[in-house]
Amino acid sequence: MLAGLRTQFVARNIVSKPQVDSTNELAKRLAARRVPEGTLVIAEEQRAGKGRRGRRWLAPPGTSLLMSYIFYPRLEPREATRLTMAASWAAAEAIEQVTGLEVRLKWPNDILVQGKKAGGVLTETGITGERLDYAVVGIGLNVNFHMADLPELADTATSLMEALGGSVSRLELLWAFSSHLEEAYGSEGDFSGIQSKWAARLETLGKPVQIDVGDRKINGLAEAVDENGALQLRTADDSRIVVSIGEVS
Repeated sequence: MLAGLRTQFVARNIVSKPQVDSTNELAKRLAARRVPEGTLVIAEEQRAGKGRRGRRWLAPPGTSLLMSYIFYPRLEPREATRLTMAASWAAAEAIEQVTGLEVRLKWPNDILVQGKKAGGVLTETGITGERLDYAVVGIGLNVNFHMADLPELADTATSLMEALGGSVSRLELLWAFSSHLEEAYGSEGDFSGIQSKWAARLETLGKPVQIDVGDRKINGLAEAVDENGALQLRTADDSRIVVSIGEVS
């Protein structure tokens, strides 16, 4: 299975399951046992896959890439969002490499193809006091199914097959993603340099946006992102607000 994988440590240890509740939940249990860094947890089906804000991640069995990677980066807990940036960028690079489709990113973690969501990233951490013990980076990519199979998502989501008009090699996509993710990790494991690469793909920047942060709505012009991916907004009264998490529209 590893033939064609061009990495030093990412995905060199693989836990593959036909079905799990959530690859992130399994990966967190493995991370607590200190399995090798870069371990890939992958499944054909998730019964309780999740996205941001506790939403379910839907994908027909055997059609997509549903996976999580385990890292032990030398980062502070507040810097763990760099892994989301790295994984989003790596997904965009891999999709373009394998399919030729143009990929853009929506702040903070959506992967867009032809203006619709084709994937997303969810990073979860284990923290003791002020120490980051581990980070689990979950990725879901919609690959080989038609949106008619999930009509409830057809207005806002797409798959690579739908956009391309033909099937895509999931294994080739997986190895390309793993390679780009290792590249983004960097030699020091601090993800330095990923901010500019990620920001260059953000369709959110330069546009007026509304961000839902809990019950609060913030409106402004999305001007930039900082080194940890927080969005910098310029409001109507010329104030600058920095938002670390929220839902953009």
